[in-house]
Amino acid sequence: MRSSTERVPLVTIAREWARIGSVGFGGPATQIALLRRLCVEDHVWLSEAEFEDGVAAVNLLPGPAATQLAIFCAWRLRGLRGGVVGGLCLIVPGLTLILALAILFLQSHPPLWIEGAAAGSGGAVSAVAVQAARSLLPASWRRADLAGGSHIRWCAYLGSGAAAAATIGPWLVLVLLSCGLVEVLVRVRPSLDRSMAVLAGVATPSLGGLAALSWVSFKVGALAYGGGFVIVPLMQHDAVDTYHWMTAPQFLNAVALGQVTPGPVLQTVAVVGYAAAGVGGGLLAASIAFAPSFVFVLVGGPRFNRFRDNLLVTAFLNGAGPAAIGGIAGASIPLALALSHPWQAVVLAGAACWLLLLRRGVLSAIVGAGVVGVVAALFGAPVGV
Repeated sequence: MRSSTERVPLVTIAREWARIGSVGFGGPATQIALLRRLCVEDHVWLSEAEFEDGVAAVNLLPGPAATQLAIFCAWRLRGLRGGVVGGLCLIVPGLTLILALAILFLQSHPPLWIEGAAAGSGGAVSAVAVQAARSLLPASWRRADLAGGSHIRWCAYLGSGAAAAATIGPWLVLVLLSCGLVEVLVRVRPSLDRSMAVLAGVATPSLGGLAALSWVSFKVGALAYGGGFVIVPLMQHDAVDTYHWMTAPQFLNAVALGQVTPGPVLQTVAVVGYAAAGVGGGLLAASIAFAPSFVFVLVGGPRFNRFRDNLLVTAFLNGAGPAAIGGIAGASIPLALALSHPWQAVVLAGAACWLLLLRRGVLSAIVGAGVVGVVAALFGAPVGV
């Protein structure tokens, strides 16, 4: 096995992370699955335990978990420069595509084939989430064996994460923290000081122009706990109601673009930025929204690595890890419920069979679903949101 401390060339990181950023259609579940195949299965750059630790850690952070996981993995392979290069190469392909499509999509009448592709690929995303969670289950189960943990508690953590993601998505982070702390109390039983989390609303100051766009983008990147869809109501209020950069139908188109392009839903902020201030505004919004992810991972990563063998940290991750996997699986329920048209349910069923029964690739499922959506649109099936 190749050690993660062995220096992987930056050009390799740039090439492979850019490839994932270019083909990672379907949101975070797809990119997590592609990262796992690259780093754990194909090249064995990281162990299964290291990768699961990364999944658990980034799920405790605000912002796009898959992007942060990509930064984390690249940082583990080549340090600070690797993290920066890997993160940028993952983000740029999807960002370029979503800005190009924003120019086309923010018209009065977007092309029918784009709406069809978005509706079709969106129909497959729920199955992709289940497939990504399933791929993480065996290693997590074995880790519970090695740690001497209880499989009853493991199942409880998994179920708690799934239930939270399915019902109270914005508060999933609190469930992950709770599962980790319960395992600490059960396994380690130290004397712990009680702490209380204070959740305060963040008001939007009276700003205008680029200052307002910068503030909205910062909130999206720094405060979006619990998954990508948490940022949707936050952005909608500011972009549509407060600053009137977009109409409500245009914002729905922006969310659709975030689903059909590779990369996280967070990239929807680039479409909002484009509506506010053109291409420059889109680039500014994306830069500010993604900046916290780099800071969280690259500043916190060295500390996380140093304490990885700490008994408290290990116990915490033994609880938070399965809860994070459950969260990925549980996210499939609201994704499925968000489908608007009956024909998308057929696409979802086909994608589930393709991924879970036939065990075929994520990319082919997403691309195939998009093609089905285009054909359905051309034959008159409803595709609007």
